[in-house]
Amino acid sequence: MSAEESAAAAAAPAAAEEVDPAIVELTNQIGALATSITEAKKAKQSKDEWDPLLQQMLALKLQYKQQTGKDYHAPSKKQESKKSKGDNTQEASDKNKAKRAKKAEEKRLKEEKKRKQREERERREREKLEKLNTAANEDWSHVFGDAPMIQSATKTDVGRWTKIGDLNKDMEGKEVLVRGFLHTSRGVGKGAFVLLRSSLYTVQCVAFESTGDGKSGGIPSAMIKYMTGVPVESIVDVRGTLTVPENPVDGATQSDVEIQVTSYHCVNKATAAMPFQMEDACRPDLVKETDVGAYDHDANTDAEMGRVGQERRLDYRWIDLRTPANQSIFRVQSMICTLFREYLLSKDFIEIHTPKLLSGASEGGADVFTLDYFGKPACLSMSPQLHKQMAAACGGFERVFEIGPVFRAENSNTRRHLCEFTGLDLEMAISEHYDEVLDVLGELFVYIFDGLKERSGPELERVREQHGFEDLQYPKKTLKIDYATGCQMLREAGVDQGDLDDLSTENEKKLGDLVKAKYHTDFYIMDKYPLSVRPFYTMPDPENPKLSNSYDVFIRGQEILSGAQRVHEPKLIEERAREWGIDVETIASYVDSFRNGALPHGGGGIGLERVVMLYLGLPNIRKSSMFPRDPRRICP
Repeated sequence: MSAEESAAAAAAPAAAEEVDPAIVELTNQIGALATSITEAKKAKQSKDEWDPLLQQMLALKLQYKQQTGKDYHAPSKKQESKKSKGDNTQEASDKNKAKRAKKAEEKRLKEEKKRKQREERERREREKLEKLNTAANEDWSHVFGDAPMIQSATKTDVGRWTKIGDLNKDMEGKEVLVRGFLHTSRGVGKGAFVLLRSSLYTVQCVAFESTGDGKSGGIPSAMIKYMTGVPVESIVDVRGTLTVPENPVDGATQSDVEIQVTSYHCVNKATAAMPFQMEDACRPDLVKETDVGAYDHDANTDAEMGRVGQERRLDYRWIDLRTPANQSIFRVQSMICTLFREYLLSKDFIEIHTPKLLSGASEGGADVFTLDYFGKPACLSMSPQLHKQMAAACGGFERVFEIGPVFRAENSNTRRHLCEFTGLDLEMAISEHYDEVLDVLGELFVYIFDGLKERSGPELERVREQHGFEDLQYPKKTLKIDYATGCQMLREAGVDQGDLDDLSTENEKKLGDLVKAKYHTDFYIMDKYPLSVRPFYTMPDPENPKLSNSYDVFIRGQEILSGAQRVHEPKLIEERAREWGIDVETIASYVDSFRNGALPHGGGGIGLERVVMLYLGLPNIRKSSMFPRDPRRICP
C-alpha cells in the first residue's frame, strides 16, 4: 500500500465520525420539544395544551429517521458527557445558542418562582404553628368552655339576660346573653351553627374561626370544635351580637335574627344517652288517631317513620315535655285554670281547698283507692263534692270553687280515662232553678274559649304544627237540649238508644256529630238525665221521678262536665244514699251538715285534662296530663 492509500484509510473513520450540522440541529429541536412537554406535564397542564408540541416532536423524529436511517434515541447523560469532552469543533449556531440561553433563563425563573412559593408556604405554616402555640397558652375560659357549677355564689344584674322569645330584628346590633337547651349543632368548614331552644322558641347562633387572643377577642379553632362537641340537650349560655340574616333562618322560631357568637359556655352537660331524638319527638302526626275506644299500652311503645311512641314518651316524660307542642299544651292548660279562676272570682265565687283523705267514698261505689288511716279504713277522694256542698250550701259561702286532684280506681284503659286527674269544681246557691247554674257554666266556658284565642295564640299554633286540629266552634249563647231530645236525634240517625238508658261513649260521640251538623257547634249542654244513672245527691225531677235535675257539658261529642242540682233535704239524702247501697253511717257528717239549714244549690265538676284534650283535638288524654296515672302507669 502506498503512503497516500495508508493516509486515506486512516482518515476514513475520522470522516465517518464527523457530525452533520443538520442532524445536530434536528436533535436539538427534538430535545427542546421533549423538555417542554415534560415541564408541561409537571405543571399539570391539560393534554390539549401540550399535544401540539408532541405532534411536532413526532414529525421531527420521522425526519431524523429518514436522514439517518435510524430511530431517534435521546442521548444518555454519559454520551452527553463524552460529547462535552470531545472535540467541540462544530459550534452551535448563534441562533441555537440564543434559544438555549432563553430556555435556561426560563428554567431559572421557574425554579426561582417555585422556591419563593415553597418559602411562602413554610412561612405560613410557621405562623400557624406559632398561633396555635400562642392560643394553647392563652386563657380562653371567658370565651368558651364548661362553666362552673351555679351554686348561688354570685349575683349580677338579672336584666342583662334576654329571653329567646323576645329576640327580634329591632334589636339588631345589640349584644345579648341567652340561655337554653342545645337543640342541634353542626360544623361547616371553620364555622359552627347552633340552634338554641327555650320553652317555645329557638334561635340560631353562629361562630366562625377568626384571629385574636384571649384578651383582644377572636374565635379560636378550639372553640368551634367545642361548640360542635357539646352533647345535644345540654344547657348552654351564649353571648353575642344580634344580626339580621339576608334570608330567614329555617327551623328557628326567631327566623329573622341570629346571634353572632362571642362566648359559649356549657352550664350543665347532658351525660346520659338520649332515648329518642328531639327532632323525632317534634315531627307532625302522620295520621289523625281516634280519640275514643281502648288504649293499648304495648302497641303505643314504639312508632314508625321516625316518630316516638306514646309510652316511650311517657317513660322519659321530662324530655318529652321539652317539645314545643308539649310546652304549649301545658301552657294552654295553665291558661284554662287562670281563666276559670278569673271568671268565677268576678262572679263572687271564692276558692276553697277540701281534704282528699276521706273516711268513706265521696260518691259511693267501689271505685275508690282505699288505705289505712292510723288503723281506720279510709280512701282517696273521688270528688270534692260533699265538702264543696258543705261550704256553699251549709257553711254560707254560697259560691265556691276548687282546683285539685281527683282519684278514680277505675280499671279503664281507654283514651279518655285516668286514675288521677285535676278537677275544676264549682258549687253555688240557687234562688229558684238550676238553670242559674247552667247560665254561669255557659258564660264560664265562652269566657275560657275566648280567652284562649286572645291570650294563647302562639301556643295554639305550636300545638297545631304537630297535632293538627280545627278551631272549636261555639255560639256566644250556649246551646242546651234535654236528654230525651238527644236520644230522639240518635234514634232518627238509626242508633238504638232508649230515653232511660245511659249514653255509651260511642253514642255520645255520634250525638256530638249530629249536634254539630244541626246546630253548628262543638259545645253544648244536655240536661234531664235519668235519675238512675246519676249520683245519690242528685235532685229528682219534680214532674217525672224517673228523671233528674242533672246535666252534662260536651266538647266535640265528649263529656267534660257532670253536674246537677243537689239534694239539700237530709231525709231525701239518706233515702237516695240507701238506694245506692251506701252505708249512711259513713256519710253521717255530710248528712248532719244539712240538718241545721242548707241553701238550695247546684254545681258541677270539670275534668281539666279532658277539656285540654278535646279543645286541642288531641287523640289521647295522656297527652294532656303532665304525668298521667292510669291502671298500668304510676311513674315517673
